[in-house]
Amino acid sequence: MTNYRSSISYGKEKITFDVSHADRKTMEIGVHPDIRVTVKAPKGIAPEVVKKRVAKRARWIKKQIAYFRKFEPHTPARCYVGGETHLFLGRQYRLKIRKHNICEVKLKGAYFHIMTPFPNNTQKVRDMLLDWYKSRALVIFSRRLEECYKRAAKLKVPFPELRLRKMDKRWGSCSKSGDILLNTSLVKSPLICIDYVIMHELCHLRVHTHNNGYFKLLSKCMPDWEKRKERLGTALL
Repeated sequence: MTNYRSSISYGKEKITFDVSHADRKTMEIGVHPDIRVTVKAPKGIAPEVVKKRVAKRARWIKKQIAYFRKFEPHTPARCYVGGETHLFLGRQYRLKIRKHNICEVKLKGAYFHIMTPFPNNTQKVRDMLLDWYKSRALVIFSRRLEECYKRAAKLKVPFPELRLRKMDKRWGSCSKSGDILLNTSLVKSPLICIDYVIMHELCHLRVHTHNNGYFKLLSKCMPDWEKRKERLGTALL
C-alpha cells in the first residue's frame, strides 16, 4: 500500500494527517513542531482502521497542535522608519536613520544607527537591518552552540553543522544528517532562549521524536528548559 494523506472531522474542525507504512506491529501517531500530523502504520492495515485510531487520539492531537502553535514566532508588521523599535538579544532598540554616502548599521546605546544614501527607502533599510541580524546571528549562534554542546556531552553525538534561515513557523530544526538549522530571528531573543532552542535540537540528534524519553533527556541537559521555553513563547518578536 502506498503512502497517502487523509483526514477526520473533530467537532467543527478537520485533522489532516499523512500515513506511511513500514514493517512494524504497532501504529505511531506524531504531531510535529511545524503542526504536521503523521501516522506510521503496519503494512496492509486498512485506511478505516487508521482513521479510527486517529479519531481516538483526536483530543490529544489537537492539544499538541495548540501547544506547538503557542511557541511559534509572532512577528508584528514592521515599517522600518525612524523611531520604530526592534529587538536584539531580548532588548528593544530604536531605529535612527540618517543620510550618508555609505551604507552601515551600528548598534550604539539604545539605538540602531542606520546610515544610507536612501534614508526614505524602507526596503533598503529593511534589507540592511536583516543583513546585520544575519551576520550577528551567525557569530552568536556559533558561540552558543559550542557552549551547549559542552553541556550536552552526555548525548555523545557528533558536533553538528550550523545553518541559518529566516523561518515563519519554527525556531529551529535538525536534519537526519546531523545539521542544526536555526531561525535568524532567534537572535532577537535573550541568550537563555537561544540556548534552549539549540539544546532542544541537540537532544533531537539523539532522540528524534517528542516522546517521554526525549523530554527526560532534555531535562537532564537543561533542567530549567520549560521556563526558558515559556519566556521564548511570550517574547514578541
